[in-house]
Parts: sequence; C-alpha cells; structure tokens
Amino acid sequence: QVHFMESGGTSVEPGASLTLSCTVTGRSVRGVALGWYRQAEGQARETLAAEGNLWGASYAASVEGRFTIFRDNAANTVFLKMTNLTVEDTARYYCNMGSWSDGPLYASWGRGTHVIVSA
Repeated sequence: QVHFMESGGTSVEPGASLTLSCTVTGRSVRGVALGWYRQAEGQARETLAAEGNLWGASYAASVEGRFTIFRDNAANTVFLKMTNLTVEDTARYYCNMGSWSDGPLYASWGRGTHVIVSA
C-alpha cells in the first residue's frame, strides 16, 4: 500500500520561504510523476505542481515563479520549495503520484502538512 508522509509546514510571515517534503512508502517514485496539492479551509483541493522524470514541471498560475517542485529518487521523496509566501498560500499541503494532466493517482491521501502565512 502506498503512503504519503508530508512534513515541513509551519507558521511564517509574508515574504518568507519554506521547503516542504513528502516521503513516499510502498512504491518507488522512480519513473513516476509526482505532484503537490493544497487545500485551504472551506475550499476545494488545488493542484499546485507536478513533474516527471522524463518531462518538465507544470505549475498552477497562482504559484508559478514562486514554487519549485523537485525530487530525490534515492530518498523516495518529493519536495516543494516555496518562496515569497503570501497569506493566500495558507493551506494544508499534500503530495501524490500522477502527472499534471492525469491528476492524483491514489485516492488515499496523507495527513498533509499545514502552512500558515500571517503577519
């Protein structure tokens, strides 16, 4: 069974940077597209970024130029580097397998990691 364990979320001020991690267990991430998602309170889950080994990354317009997705296959981990954070980035962040076009591959999500951006 595949599990996703997100970490790195915390409270920061606007303009700060933060890098989130997601370690996958139960399946190797080699050759598999990975993505980051977030869900703010009272809102639907939003796709933020996705990337695969053989193609480049895709980003939502709301984060393009500020967020970067990258991976460490040896650690079976995907990261999301976030810069110039704004209060609108406050949300719980999740990862999953799957490309930008296909969307999340697994219906079972991790617990996510909470990012709070406030002055």
